[in-house]
Amino acid sequence: MMKKSLPILCCVVLASTAFGASEAALNPNQISLDSTAARERQTFDFGWRFSLGDEPKASSPGFDDESWRFLDLPHDWSIEGPYDKDAPSGGSGGYLPTGIGWYRKTFTLPEEARGKQARIQFDGVYQNSTVWINGHELGTRPFGYATFHYDLTPHLNYGSTPNVIAVRVDNSDQPNSRWYSGSGIYRHTWLTITDPLAVAPFGVYVTTPEVSAEAATVHVQASVRNERPEGTRFTLHTSLLDSRGEALAQNVEEVSAPSEIAAGGELELAATLHVPTPRLWSPDTPELYRARTELRVDDVVVDSVETTFGIRELVYDVDRGLLINGEQAKLRGMCLHEDGGAVGTAVPEAVLERRLRLLMEMGCNAVRASHNPMAPEFYELCDRLGMLVMDEVFDEWTVRKPQIKFGYSDIFEEWFERDVVDFVRRDRNHPSIVMWSAGNEIGEQRSEVGIEVLGKLIEIFHREDPTRPVTAGLDNVFNGDGRAPEAFTELLDVVGYNYPDRWGDRRELLHSDDRRDFPERKFVHTESTTARGTRGEYTFGPLLGGGFSFAERRVLPGKGPEAALYLDDTVQAERIWRFVSLNDYVIGDFGWTGIDYLGEARWPRKGASPGPLDTCGFKKDQFYFYQSIWTSDPMVHLLPHWNWPDRVGEIVPVVAYTNCAVVELFLNGRSLGPKSHEFPAQGTEGGWASYAKTVIRPTTGDMKLVWDVPYEPGELKAVGYDRDGNVVVTEFVRTAGDPVKLEVTIDRASIAADARDVAHVTVRALDANGVFVPLADNQLTFELSGSAKLIGVDNGDLANHDNYQSNKRPLYYGMALALLQSTLEPGEARLVVSSPGLPDASVSLAIGD
Repeated sequence: MMKKSLPILCCVVLASTAFGASEAALNPNQISLDSTAARERQTFDFGWRFSLGDEPKASSPGFDDESWRFLDLPHDWSIEGPYDKDAPSGGSGGYLPTGIGWYRKTFTLPEEARGKQARIQFDGVYQNSTVWINGHELGTRPFGYATFHYDLTPHLNYGSTPNVIAVRVDNSDQPNSRWYSGSGIYRHTWLTITDPLAVAPFGVYVTTPEVSAEAATVHVQASVRNERPEGTRFTLHTSLLDSRGEALAQNVEEVSAPSEIAAGGELELAATLHVPTPRLWSPDTPELYRARTELRVDDVVVDSVETTFGIRELVYDVDRGLLINGEQAKLRGMCLHEDGGAVGTAVPEAVLERRLRLLMEMGCNAVRASHNPMAPEFYELCDRLGMLVMDEVFDEWTVRKPQIKFGYSDIFEEWFERDVVDFVRRDRNHPSIVMWSAGNEIGEQRSEVGIEVLGKLIEIFHREDPTRPVTAGLDNVFNGDGRAPEAFTELLDVVGYNYPDRWGDRRELLHSDDRRDFPERKFVHTESTTARGTRGEYTFGPLLGGGFSFAERRVLPGKGPEAALYLDDTVQAERIWRFVSLNDYVIGDFGWTGIDYLGEARWPRKGASPGPLDTCGFKKDQFYFYQSIWTSDPMVHLLPHWNWPDRVGEIVPVVAYTNCAVVELFLNGRSLGPKSHEFPAQGTEGGWASYAKTVIRPTTGDMKLVWDVPYEPGELKAVGYDRDGNVVVTEFVRTAGDPVKLEVTIDRASIAADARDVAHVTVRALDANGVFVPLADNQLTFELSGSAKLIGVDNGDLANHDNYQSNKRPLYYGMALALLQSTLEPGEARLVVSSPGLPDASVSLAIGD
């Protein structure tokens, strides 16, 4: 186990800019080179052909693929549907098709590429991919989340003679995942061309062994390979740049002594540089630097790699949790699956960034990659935005999960070391990553085999990156019968607890006993119950008892054994966060999940809805619950909606999520009284200002405010006060009439003309007074013209089986979403939204150069 206050000191991210992306898209079959560049890394996403079904002869370069579909990557064929209750993927795969698919791309290389090294990188192919170049098989990669490379050089043609790369993807063995995985080449592809003497793929490793506000030490390690036919003498030049790529004012540089590398050999060289008064990376200040690594032969640069990194210090303290640059950083985390709703697993960067920014607006500062590696751009965004990451590699080791038939356990023994090594080397340079996870709820937790397997995995993690701790999400870790043995848990640097809220004494989370029994153990909640519910849906029903519910249940006057069940949506999440926030030794908590996702479903639903954001990224009420406990800017949010015509005169509980000292509720101008998370001091007099000034915050008590309100149509108003009695925020909920118009808004006025950028269009139904209509379900049609394409429509309804790529979708609880992606043509796009009986609404989008 790690010792108390062990420092974890590292940070770096390998840049993956798509140089010449627009040119590559315009001429996808013709590779051009920049004669001035020592290394070229180009997108290889454009100009592929695709066929669904097996084509045994498609690996041959002479195969006729003219009838195949022409498309660009990333591509997920499963999301294109249709849904089928009897689909082999079942509820785990969202009832969507899988099977076998082929991709082919024809391209030419200029003569000046002859003598250079050409390598293709696949960021992710799901799954069981086999790759050929000009009929030569390069290899097979079973793991659908691996990033991998192949050397194309020995089999390439140059000049006008074409090259053909073919990829067979086999996702036919089903079910092989417990959630929606997608199918195909669903992440980016890259072509890298270098001198035969070059830095190896993911061969730069940067750590910061000494960090303070006054000075930092940066250690840059580079793995160099020589594919030249002869031994070569070279020098390694290492320098530091700011985030704009400009040399530091101090012009820090280190030059290695000349080194000799044999033909076919590999060397590891290192440089140590010093940075005075560094700008430290943290969630609040995600400052980034670059390390430039150059290989020079006879003073000529033959290879150059820039690695983006941050300077920061991590310390995991047994009593204080995680410290970043000396400051406690409680992880306010959410677990995330990879799919992006309407786009499946082929998620454009703009969609991913919007989702991360929404979680940050909620107050989330950490995400767990559940339960496999994410795309490289995910970590790059987290580096830039300041989002902390628990990076997880496997959902299965040697024991298969009961929900699936074909899992990673089938290939674990053959592939685990290579997959973990590639995973760590790809991701170990990201400042956002603060912890590795070796697995999730693996079946070996209580067995001798599990101890052996975990020991092997821990050895690989520590060997490849000794700067971060390793955890695992354990659901059999609790003190008592059947728990994971101490010989297993003591191998972990941090013990991860999955659903500590489901076990033991209901007054407090059970691992409080483990804290007593294992005082040197470090604790993190790897997975816990979130505040959950369906956006816009509020249920009244019979009282429930027992089970896992710790909820308050109310009997409504005149209704007998009936309750407003939405009162329970946050109860367990309140309990969890109260415990985490009051106990410094708990590093943090990751709720399941931050966003609704496809899969893990039961027909007719195609997905699961535990997130505070739905598949559209629309905010549920639960979003505001977390915002109320995780943020400080004054806010108040009211629920439910105020359209209850069948409940006039009956009690409808009204809930406020708020971080204000006091909230006063009004119905049609009449005060229904103040409420607070805090208790007033005895003898308070002098009205509201005096009340607000004298409240004190307890350490227990609900994290929401509730009024029992006899329903009448009209207006609810919540007024939030600070501790000085000042009004700091006001919120309204109004009774809506019938929908008479559509409100169409767009999140970005312009996007880049790069065939990748995306804008999100939100559609809402309004009544004659401009009030949002929360129950509207009008059918919509989307018509797009101009320099963009419609890549998906959604409404958040997980029981809707309309194709995401169609241009029709009903409103769901008053809302829907359309995703517009640019083409390569600058100009303007216009989206018109129509619905029977309502006037059309439209929005315009500029497509820039």
